[in-house]
Amino acid sequence: MVIGLDQELLKQIEQICTARGVRLTPQRKGVFKLISSSKKASSAYELLEQLQKSEPQAKPPTVYRALDFLMEQGFIHRVESTNSYISCCSCNAHKHYSHLLICDKCSDVIELQDDSLVALLSKNAQEHGFSITNHVIESHGICQSCQSSE
Repeated sequence: MVIGLDQELLKQIEQICTARGVRLTPQRKGVFKLISSSKKASSAYELLEQLQKSEPQAKPPTVYRALDFLMEQGFIHRVESTNSYISCCSCNAHKHYSHLLICDKCSDVIELQDDSLVALLSKNAQEHGFSITNHVIESHGICQSCQSSE
């Protein structure tokens, strides 16, 4: 059992998968549990190492396929700048845009959703005849907890 995973969240994604007609396989569920139980972003190889504790036969393709599925369903986000993954704060939205605050000291990631920011970005893009298909907004800095401990 992964400590810190909200059982309601797991039940919610299981229901979403059922409603969408997609399978939440044991491997996909295992990778989701690992990602969701941490405030820090995890790399694919960190996830593989953790998954192999309960599934010794797990290989890199197992994790990458699970990550692809979880991202496609909107359950996780890829942190582009660190090539790692975090749980989505809005798993019920098939696709949404978020802003990630990434602490460079402790690696915690906070996901924000700001409709006014997305609207401003869309307005700016439209003024230039550009159609946005994906937003990746990441801000690096030092979190409040790390600032307090300095």
